[in-house]
Amino acid sequence: MYFNSIDFAIFLPIVFALYWFITQKHLKLQNALLVIASYVFYGWWDWRFLSLIVFSSLVDYTIGLQLQKQSRLVVRKRLLWTSIIVNLGFLGFFKYYNFFVDNFIEAFSFFGKQISPNTLDIILPVGISFYTFQTLSYTIDVYKKKLAPTNDLISFLAFVSFFPQLVAGPIERASNLLPQFYKKRQFHYSQAVDGCRQMLWGFFKKIVIADNCAEYANQIFNASDTHSGSTLLIGALFFTFQIYGDFSGYSDIAIGTSRLFGFDLKQNFVFPYFSRDIAEFWRRWHISLSTWFRDYLYIPLGGSRGGTWMKVRNTFIIFLVSGFWHGANWTFIIWGFLNALYFLPLLLTKRNRTHLDIVAQNRRLPNVKELLSIGSTFGLTVLAWIFFRAETVGHAFSYLKGIFNTSLLSIPTIRPTNLLVLLLFFMSIEWVGRRQKYAIEVIFLKQSRLLRWSFYMLLIVLTFIFSSQTEQEFIYFQF
Repeated sequence: MYFNSIDFAIFLPIVFALYWFITQKHLKLQNALLVIASYVFYGWWDWRFLSLIVFSSLVDYTIGLQLQKQSRLVVRKRLLWTSIIVNLGFLGFFKYYNFFVDNFIEAFSFFGKQISPNTLDIILPVGISFYTFQTLSYTIDVYKKKLAPTNDLISFLAFVSFFPQLVAGPIERASNLLPQFYKKRQFHYSQAVDGCRQMLWGFFKKIVIADNCAEYANQIFNASDTHSGSTLLIGALFFTFQIYGDFSGYSDIAIGTSRLFGFDLKQNFVFPYFSRDIAEFWRRWHISLSTWFRDYLYIPLGGSRGGTWMKVRNTFIIFLVSGFWHGANWTFIIWGFLNALYFLPLLLTKRNRTHLDIVAQNRRLPNVKELLSIGSTFGLTVLAWIFFRAETVGHAFSYLKGIFNTSLLSIPTIRPTNLLVLLLFFMSIEWVGRRQKYAIEVIFLKQSRLLRWSFYMLLIVLTFIFSSQTEQEFIYFQF
């Protein structure tokens, strides 16, 4: 079920009414309702894949209880590895089986050996990369005794399948989200209003910015060999705003929806395109995934505690794994490799934690140095996104070759004025609200109600005017 669908527009009010008016006095009923609603939400795509999420949940719930009973290290390690193998086994089969088979065949073909392909027509379950990491982190934390296992099966099932963030994050930790299912929730009007406001901004990002940028980005990328360098650059810029509007828009809708039900999810994006270096960008982009890899991969590998070689090795590992997490294609791996290269000079010069504050913290506008830093970081990010968007590695390199020639100085053949104005409006609002959790969190709150609601109505009108005739899938559903 898509957030931007008629189905969800019907589904959400029904669940909201049942949650607050029918089951409010009974915590277990509320949690059971959320489990049922989440399974309906997820099963809307393909009910058969419900068995995967239920099985994964039951495995980690059981292993958590067994870890509590066991004191022998060897037995605890076996239980942990059982969880890792089951979860990553499902993820590896559904997401990477054909990738490894195809590359195995190509490797032997290089040496003159022909092998008959035996790939399968595998459908990738929606959100498997997200809920796999979420439930896996629970087992790891219980194993490390950072978290006490739960005896409440319903709460655990609700934690794993919580429908607002089930299919595209944020990837929640059990230490943050699970305890919220134990406590009685009270309806707070201010919290619900704030949730609706964040949902509105998320829908604007998705429908107005991302979907409209996607139309032109797809048009240019799908026929890249016929366009000038300037047009190809415009296409790369459109995709850059498409993926940000799409993914951060989903996170805003998920966080806002959660607040309607009395839950607080972690912030997943902090205005990443205003970053002054690539290290800052990765502290602000897809935060729940970045911190997951930091805590469960980078630090266990030694983090930054060792010598220069270890730091470099661990940096490349985490970025390459991050790239591979996104998809079974060499384009994603090269995208991760590029970001590691971008990050390396900052790591070696110990400047990777220089920019920890918001740019132009106490000023309306950035200074020249900040502006140049933001521009260069944004430019490097745009180039990396080309590999993320391209169908193949060859396509990515031909796209880059098409940009960097004399036609780069020509007038683009595709330059939708309306969309460019919308992007300028969008980034202006993001800049004004960059100190908040989301851009319109406090905008016009101190002004008159008429001005504030006029702004909200403007966003709603623009969303309807620029909405697509068909439901547009969120990009990260494929991951």
